[in-house]
Amino acid sequence: MKTINPQKKYQRSDTVTISRREYEYLIQLKKIAEFSPTLAQKKSLIRAENNFKKGKTLSYNELVQKLGLAN
Repeated sequence: MKTINPQKKYQRSDTVTISRREYEYLIQLKKIAEFSPTLAQKKSLIRAENNFKKGKTLSYNELVQKLGLAN
């Protein structure tokens, strides 16, 4: 594996050395589109978080029963 020496303007604590495979993996991640929620999705998430804090939640079994999916 080839190594590259950092330029003198950088201090040693400012550099990171990774393998080429890791670097290529990180570059591929950069190409993945980032999720940007809509205003309605943000409001829905806030409402869900507030309900969770208040204890207004259902267990999986309770949800199945309420939806009428239980046998």
